[in-house]
Amino acid sequence: MRLKFSQLLFALLIVGTLILGSCSTQQVTSNSSPTSSTTEASTKTTAENNTAANTEAVSVSDSTSENIPGMNDLPRLEGKATVVMTVKGSPITIEVDGADAPITAGNFVDLVQRGVYNGLAFHRVVRQPTPFVVQGGDPESKDPKIPVDRLGMGSFIDPNTGKARYIPLEIKPQGADAPVYGKTLKSAGVTKPPVLQHKLGAVAMARSQMPDSASSQFYFALADLGFLDGDYAVFGNVTQGMDVVNKIQQGDRIESAKVTDGAEHLKNGGK
Repeated sequence: MRLKFSQLLFALLIVGTLILGSCSTQQVTSNSSPTSSTTEASTKTTAENNTAANTEAVSVSDSTSENIPGMNDLPRLEGKATVVMTVKGSPITIEVDGADAPITAGNFVDLVQRGVYNGLAFHRVVRQPTPFVVQGGDPESKDPKIPVDRLGMGSFIDPNTGKARYIPLEIKPQGADAPVYGKTLKSAGVTKPPVLQHKLGAVAMARSQMPDSASSQFYFALADLGFLDGDYAVFGNVTQGMDVVNKIQQGDRIESAKVTDGAEHLKNGGK
């Protein structure tokens, strides 16, 4: 169904604020100069997605993992895993998909294993005028002295290097053997839709305008957000506890996050 004009206008405005970095309008992303907000200003209507779905095959030869320096050293999830995140005493069960997003999923599971998310706040919650996202994972939110409205720029600092760890944008198109790395599907010239899409309950990485700037910040999709497909990396979905996600308020904290199944699929974890 084609988006109504008012819905499309809202989508354009909200995506514009999804870029990491602005303190006044936190964004779904993970800034390349340490932050986490969301998306570039590229939106798609359902009609455009349908057109893409009917176009021909995908070429990913120019965007393979071999072209991303240091990527082979990043955590990788070779299969699926289950993460249970507790908020306000209630569990949210997330299926993490390492089959279709191995680097993005591996990064998330590795951070969970390290305990990075324990105690962090959800700094951005957008439900009005229409359900959008709940975003968290900024390591700076561990400090209760930092106001929630100043969050959204933090990244995971690897204790082994003392530097922020960023991961490449990773999106696997339907019909492709491997994901496209370091590019949005549009910029890569790919017209097929992604395997992992922004459906209600999707879990994806926030980033800045730079494609390879995701670090630790993630977001839950509060509705079907097809206009983000191909621009942001979805790596899992909520299988239980969406009612808990729907009750999260700005400032609520992740009490704990644990890998309850599939931890053996994580490779290069803890590096």
